[in-house]
Amino acid sequence: MFKKILVANRGEIALRVIRSLNKMGIASVAVYSSADRNAPHVLAADEAILLGPPPSSESYLNANKIIKEALALGVDGIHPGYGFLSENAVFAQAVTDAGITFIGPSPAAMRVMGSKLDAKAAVSGYDIPMVPGIDRAVDDPKEAEEIAKKIGFPILIKASAGGGGKGMRIVEKVEELASQMERAMSEAKSSFGDESVFIEKYIASPRHIEIQIVADNHGNIVHLFERECSVQRRHQKVIEEAPSIVLDNDTRMAMGAAAVRVAKACDYSGAGTVEFLLDADKKFYFLEMNTRLQVEHPVTELICQVDLVETQIRVADGQPLPFKQEDLSITGHAMELRVYAEDPENDFLPSVGTLEIYKPPVADYIRLDDGFKQGMDIPIYYDPMIGKLIVHGNSRDQAITRLAEAIENFEIKGVATTLPFGKFVLNHEAFVSGNFDTHFVKNYYKEETIKEARKEGAEMAASLAQNIFKANKKMIKINNHIDHSWKKRSAE
Repeated sequence: MFKKILVANRGEIALRVIRSLNKMGIASVAVYSSADRNAPHVLAADEAILLGPPPSSESYLNANKIIKEALALGVDGIHPGYGFLSENAVFAQAVTDAGITFIGPSPAAMRVMGSKLDAKAAVSGYDIPMVPGIDRAVDDPKEAEEIAKKIGFPILIKASAGGGGKGMRIVEKVEELASQMERAMSEAKSSFGDESVFIEKYIASPRHIEIQIVADNHGNIVHLFERECSVQRRHQKVIEEAPSIVLDNDTRMAMGAAAVRVAKACDYSGAGTVEFLLDADKKFYFLEMNTRLQVEHPVTELICQVDLVETQIRVADGQPLPFKQEDLSITGHAMELRVYAEDPENDFLPSVGTLEIYKPPVADYIRLDDGFKQGMDIPIYYDPMIGKLIVHGNSRDQAITRLAEAIENFEIKGVATTLPFGKFVLNHEAFVSGNFDTHFVKNYYKEETIKEARKEGAEMAASLAQNIFKANKKMIKINNHIDHSWKKRSAE
């Protein structure tokens, strides 16, 4: 078993990994930039290394520095968390070449699944449902037009190396194709250093369903059921839940089996997520595979009662999976809100500042994975996520109620957050009924909705205060007869 593991990340995910390391009795090493010198993940680790100044390129993306420090401290494993270097095959290879275990899949598997085109090619012989489209890059608008006409509009132009909605354009008519293709290629080039794009049929009302898988180095692969991730803004997930309200057990098992085949296609090892689109007819299509731990992994942990970080570490240590597919089942319902320092009243723009008040809710059914404390600043250099507010309930209705109450009792002042947006979603009939897709925000959300709710809340609070004042005033006996004799006495 590992003796010391370096966590090559920051914030809530670094702290989350350190908690599992502590539970397993493994020494932890944190890394940090000068902006994170006093961050909770730094204070929680057994050792900590300053990587450099705040910009990611000079700190958390400085692969050579991370490996050098790991070797100097006698580290025998590196956990990348998610984001930063977590899906960088070059980094994974460099870690391996340095004689340190990379806690994740092989560099080869990362390379294959890191390109959507290569991933499509890899799974083509494994009976995986695919969205109609082409499995190669295209850069000629005229050729793209011919392909689009065969597939049928609307189409989706996608960056091969993309993620997070970058390098992605929906095209509904042929006149828009050339300009949208040029924009997608330009964005792909600037974001990923690769302008390759391909074309798929656009699924008009899709749901985003992903399957968690884990695999060991002994040929064992299991899935841990699905997560519903359809509530998104700018292709970034905001609320996730498990299981999905729309999947029947047959579809669930079919998607799980397909995810396992995807993992087999790239000889996968460790924890990973296979993402699918689900159309209105409950047909599902392979989207991509994320070769790392997901932000939303806690909802799976809660319904399956499995520590995915511990499982990752044991698999990297060469141990077989401690459970088989038949050992896994779904218990209750879990729901997660990503609490971002973003302003939902201003197009979800980042809201930097100081956490003047930071008082999270507490209950036995609440789990909070965060990386901040009261008085800390939200750095401008990194993703603005403060933490993840997660609840578990016996049913979906109970989980919704519990998450809504947790949001209500989460007090944050100093920065705008997505808490009001989370409250809006949980109270919306489409979400409560389960009748929603990835267009939820576009179809239902307006900034004025939250502004109006905030205004009504302030008016109700003011009215309540006034009523309390009036009630208290009635309870106080006021003597209207004023004795002025003291004036006379003082004058004498």
